[in-house]
Amino acid sequence: MTLPTRKLGPYTVSAIGLGCMNLSHAYLPRPEPEQAERLLLHALDAGVTFFDTAALYGFGANEELVGRTLMHRRAEFTLASKCVLGEIDGKRGLDGSPEAIARVLEDSLRRLRTDHIDLYYLHRLDPKVPIEESVGALSRAVEAGRIGAIGLSEMSAATMRRAHGVHPITAMQTEYSPWTRNAEVAVLDACAELGVGFVAFSPLARGLLAGNVGPQGVPQGDIRGSMPRFQPPHLEANLALAGQLKRLADQAGCTAAQLCLGWLLSRRDFVIPIPGTTSIAHLDEDLATLSLHLSDDLFAAMDAIFTLEAVSGPRYPKEAQAQIDTETWAGEPLA
Repeated sequence: MTLPTRKLGPYTVSAIGLGCMNLSHAYLPRPEPEQAERLLLHALDAGVTFFDTAALYGFGANEELVGRTLMHRRAEFTLASKCVLGEIDGKRGLDGSPEAIARVLEDSLRRLRTDHIDLYYLHRLDPKVPIEESVGALSRAVEAGRIGAIGLSEMSAATMRRAHGVHPITAMQTEYSPWTRNAEVAVLDACAELGVGFVAFSPLARGLLAGNVGPQGVPQGDIRGSMPRFQPPHLEANLALAGQLKRLADQAGCTAAQLCLGWLLSRRDFVIPIPGTTSIAHLDEDLATLSLHLSDDLFAAMDAIFTLEAVSGPRYPKEAQAQIDTETWAGEPLA
């Protein structure tokens, strides 16, 4: 099957990609390996040509999953992974030094069962290492043929410009959905100026806007449980927003997830959402967005629901907020 496409630097990819994180990391319940493998292969058969993983996810387990499942069809898709944020002494940590980047890249190539990663991101900004040094390490990997292009994740427009001065940046990946719109402060305009693609992770608000989170919250041990927007009293207010979105989608004859993805695709022609899921049915629902015709009036109604003031709570707890370089809105609640 062939899906509509968008340009991402030198690559042409399906307009909706697949975020692979929750097959191995962070969200609960996690699928059995066989279920995860079926979903990845189904995505490829359904026309998805952009798969996103990272060294962090499952501390390498997600890259191993992608490697053993998809690499026999390597020519059919664009592969993205990430470094800097990962396992350090058994815990999540940052190391953007050139030495660490080179080491993690080799580990990722081994786990992915390939000799080349198309798009390789700096997952976060390591404040101890100048961005120029980290990008320099990746530029040498490009020269060596180990990676094809360089991306950044959760970084500001100013940092992207500094990075771009060392080596052309192909993609910026940041959380972007109707309830998280920090990219609109400056990054989207900078992407347009520099010719950088924008990859939107958590486009369905980590499942909440798709109707996958109820008043009881998320299972114990799920990473979303540490995020203020999924905790009382914020959760109740945010579920009310999700309810308004569902009613709007029902009136439009689509699902809330499709309405969110359609909204994102309408923002800029270089925005590529990468929803994640463990369900083939949900994956097919997401991809069906690409055949829908949703009106600007619908998107305006969404904007009226998701005003900056309406969304309740900070998006990250204090420790995670300290690891991102993304711009914040004036008056945005921070942990």
